[in-house]
Amino acid sequence: MATNTGDGHRIGSVKDRTQIKGEDGHHTKRDRTTGEFMDRKADDKPFKGVAKEPDKRQDK
Repeated sequence: MATNTGDGHRIGSVKDRTQIKGEDGHHTKRDRTTGEFMDRKADDKPFKGVAKEPDKRQDK
């Protein structure tokens, strides 16, 4: 799991979350286990520390 440092960043990526970029340019966060969409960014910048789809990490 990602560890927050308290300095405005975290070490590692957030597990069980991915993000996709919609046609309108906004990123949407998705739960990998349920497939539920969780949050959407108001700007066109991606979420910090969340893997982009397709996810290159291997499931263990």
